[in-house]
Order: sequence, then structure tokens, then C-alpha cells
Amino acid sequence: MVTATIFLEMLDSALIKDKIQEVISSRGCFLVDVEVSRDNDVTITIESAEGTVQMDDCVAVDKVFHEIFNQDEEDYSLTVTSAGLDMPFKVPGQYEKALGSDVEVKFKGGKKLIATLTAYDGESITLRFNAKESVEGSKKKALVEHKDTFPLAEINSVMPHITFE
Repeated sequence: MVTATIFLEMLDSALIKDKIQEVISSRGCFLVDVEVSRDNDVTITIESAEGTVQMDDCVAVDKVFHEIFNQDEEDYSLTVTSAGLDMPFKVPGQYEKALGSDVEVKFKGGKKLIATLTAYDGESITLRFNAKESVEGSKKKALVEHKDTFPLAEINSVMPHITFE
């Protein structure tokens, strides 16, 4: 009986998404994810459509959330955060924002590729990358530029590629 009571008291992620979408959009951001744990620990992840998420963006979402959901009645904890650079892309907006940027792609089967994301259509991505290949008339391998399209069904994850220079 306790399990059923906890389930009924849990916040619903679909309801949360619906209620906070307007404030997120008004800040020039988009929603990446809403997670609700069994203990009602709510984590809202947002991303800026251009640039980076500012602290004010997170504060605004936090404020609206607390206005909509009474913490005394719902008994939840809330974290509003930006999508981390070490997090795989989850929503189309992240792919669209990364167009022209280097990404790290992990394919099913274990292959990994660092390339420039040049296109995204919801079902596949197009990547530009260089690969060493044998060139006719030469004993040495040369870098050859490729531009290939890969179905998302063949990919485990795509995330920003970070270089420290």
C-alpha cells in the first residue's frame, strides 16, 4: 500500500514539461529533459538556443516551477540545470545548435568518430571528417575528407567534442 501512495504522490514529468515550457521558451532556451525520481527529486535540464544557459535562466524556471507546484503539498526537491558538455544529445534542438561544430559519435558496435556535424533531419546526421586512406599512385596513406550520412538507429550517442588548447 505504501508503494501505491508514493506513486500517486509523484510528480508527472509530462505535466511538468507542459507547465514550464512557456517560461523556458521565453528565456531563449529549450527543454532537454525532465527527470522525476521515486523520491520526487525533480531535475529539469535546459539548453540555450544560442550561447549558454545563464544562472538567471535557471532561476526563472525554478521560480515558475515553485509557483505552479506547491512544495508543501507535493514534497519534492528541484534542480534546474543546463545540459552538460559531457551529456549525449537527447533532443533535436541540441543537434541543431551543434551544426557546424565538432561532435563525438559513438556507434553501435563500438566504433567512435570525431567529426563536424553538418546536417540533422530527425532520422540521421551528416558528418564531415578526415580519414587516412591509401591513395592510388602513392605508398603513403593520405588524409581524405569524407562527408557521410548515418542513421540515428546505428548510433549510441552524440555529444559535443571538447578540445583544450
